Amino acid sequence: MQKIRKGDKVVVLAGKDKGRTGEVLSVMPKEDKALVRGVNQVRRHQKQSQSQEGGIITKEAPIHLSNLAVADPKDGKPTRVGFRVDGDKKVRIAKRSGEVING
Repeated sequence: MQKIRKGDKVVVLAGKDKGRTGEVLSVMPKEDKALVRGVNQVRRHQKQSQSQEGGIITKEAPIHLSNLAVADPKDGKPTRVGFRVDGDKKVRIAKRSGEVING
């Protein structure tokens, strides 16, 4: 089970967007990277195609998982993730508050 998953609220720990929060759009486990909404924005030149207009577009670039931490469900501050077995399910818990992370 992965510590950071699609749909999680995360806090950026390092880099130009340090301190910003966003939602994980996708995770790339093989590259250890994730796409986070509104974080690590880059501007790219896009050639015009039949379906898309050309020009300079802004989009999110992948950010390394080591620079992200899950936001605590209780207060939104960065926390480490632990695991606990509830009945027959394995759930992720926030080490900071002990709350279950759903996502």
